[in-house]
Amino acid sequence: MIFARKVWHLLVGIKDALVLAMALLFFLALYMVLTARGPVPEVRKGALLIRMDGPVVEEPARLNPLSVLTSGGDQPQALRERDVVRALRGAVADDKIRAVALDLSGFTGGGLVHLEEIGAAMDKVRAANKPVLVYGMMLDDASMLLAAHGSEVWLNPLGAAWVPGPGGYQPYFGKLLEKLKVNVHVFRVGTYKDFVEPYIRNDQSPASRESEQALISAIWGEWRANVARARPQANIDAVVKDPVGLLKAAGNDAALAALSAHLVDKIGNWAQFGQRVADLAGEDHKDQRPGAFAHTTLATWIAANPEKSDGKAIGVITVAGDIVDGKAGPGTAGGDRIAKLIDSAESRKLVALVVRVDSPGGSVTGAEAIRDAIERQKKRGLPVVVSMANYAASGGYWVSTPATRIFAQPGTITGSIGIFAVIPSFEKALDAWGVNGDGVRTTPLSGQPDVMTGLTPEVEALLQADIDGGYARFVKLVAASRHKTPQEVDAMAQGRVWDGGTARQKGLVDAFGGLDDAMAYAADKVGLKKGEWHAEFLETKPSAFSQLAMSMRSGDDDGNNASDDDDDSHAHADWAGLVARRQQLGLARVLGQAQALMGMRGAQVRCLECTVTLGEGALPAAQGGGTLQALLLSRLARIVGVAPLG
Repeated sequence: MIFARKVWHLLVGIKDALVLAMALLFFLALYMVLTARGPVPEVRKGALLIRMDGPVVEEPARLNPLSVLTSGGDQPQALRERDVVRALRGAVADDKIRAVALDLSGFTGGGLVHLEEIGAAMDKVRAANKPVLVYGMMLDDASMLLAAHGSEVWLNPLGAAWVPGPGGYQPYFGKLLEKLKVNVHVFRVGTYKDFVEPYIRNDQSPASRESEQALISAIWGEWRANVARARPQANIDAVVKDPVGLLKAAGNDAALAALSAHLVDKIGNWAQFGQRVADLAGEDHKDQRPGAFAHTTLATWIAANPEKSDGKAIGVITVAGDIVDGKAGPGTAGGDRIAKLIDSAESRKLVALVVRVDSPGGSVTGAEAIRDAIERQKKRGLPVVVSMANYAASGGYWVSTPATRIFAQPGTITGSIGIFAVIPSFEKALDAWGVNGDGVRTTPLSGQPDVMTGLTPEVEALLQADIDGGYARFVKLVAASRHKTPQEVDAMAQGRVWDGGTARQKGLVDAFGGLDDAMAYAADKVGLKKGEWHAEFLETKPSAFSQLAMSMRSGDDDGNNASDDDDDSHAHADWAGLVARRQQLGLARVLGQAQALMGMRGAQVRCLECTVTLGEGALPAAQGGGTLQALLLSRLARIVGVAPLG
């Protein structure tokens, strides 16, 4: 029996070794395929097809191959705003591009600044006498802003156009946590630092309401002004003031209601829209499906037109998403990862550094790691310029303080100079179940924090003192950067958020402008003229697994039209689907906020009002990550070492 057992163990060992060897060979072959250079993509004569399938963001998160597999390869992926703008600008001078077709059927929104920059790029295409045709199914305020810049807007007969506007309700958990006997210990500085309020109140405080009302009004006013300039015939008031009356006047036909309000120009399905594009840009003779038109996709155009690398290099580092400790990202601003990229500036022989910020903040230590790395480059003599996108608030402003000049847009959300920490304890809940703590302490700090007895007064005093010190440091950083006294900064800080226009008036921002303006300013600081420099984006290289995930996504090559399967087969393709979709996203927000209570690590410089987006935005749930199946796969991915891709 002993001999037989040894033989069996030997056979099992051989089997495991063979399985491991086969797995290694498979991934080696996969890596070789992914890294092999294929033929250079070619731009076809016809239309530039931009399928906005998902949100538009500053820096897309990497796809997880396991998540893509469960979605059948049709998982929405965020679009990088820089790519969309570059392709639109390139279409102006590209003789092969005769028109632009923008498919908004699966668009889920984004920040105001990104949408305005894309709209401005669309205007340049139209100014070059190239039509920009827009197609949509359910147009909301985000997609309507883009559609307003189109020369011709088409709406599916089953679709609708509505303008919900920014804003909405915020869940407050104070009464629930009280019923659950959970003690929430809050340590903060800043009258307007309201990120903690949902955990200690049942409603919005007057200070928070005042701040948010001013911010929402500014964002809403900027949206309306942009749409009015781009599409003056649109009757926005009719849609906003009496949407039900507008719908009834059109015989309950939502598409006709949108047409009567001049939000759209034509009603038709994808085949009819495609035929219109084909009439302008040329037919696709290889594709016999109705509405097929000659086109080049966004991905192909970008691959066929690499960014220029002539002249000296101006580095651009992106700080996008929540700021956290460690190496997280892209899509999340891992402090250590970004600091390492910034420190590579010396070896890259950069002449200046532009910091592109699109972050609501997060961890104090993560933000400080990024700020400290920027300061090191500044001490080396590199000019440092900041370009703010949709958000550069709280921790996003913390990392902006080394800049000699800050550019923002009127719709940028910034400020929120404040700091807080939240620590829950459960001594009341445990006491209700008959669980108590007892023992011997040598000091008031012994065994703290204690889940069974809560926090001692001494620990609470120490924590508040630490937060006070962090706020004082934040204020001093801003004062030194903005050439103000700490008292002047404190008066406009207190955790309050500001729109870009107000921030400029208060001296938190130097000038209006986008990333191009910031890079041009940096070039001028080092004496370089146009054509003598290029942008070098400091980015984390995608792994082979991430490339695999991208290759598994469907509908992104020139062999496929924008709506290849069923005509407009999106999950939110009608009113009921849209309402259900938004309900699911609302639930995801609530669950995410509840999870954040236990997930906060250390002091935070984070902005609550920075959840303001147009459309659904770039929520994790919008990318299919909120299902139980995805959660289980995420856990499996961690076991096999694939998790960092998500």
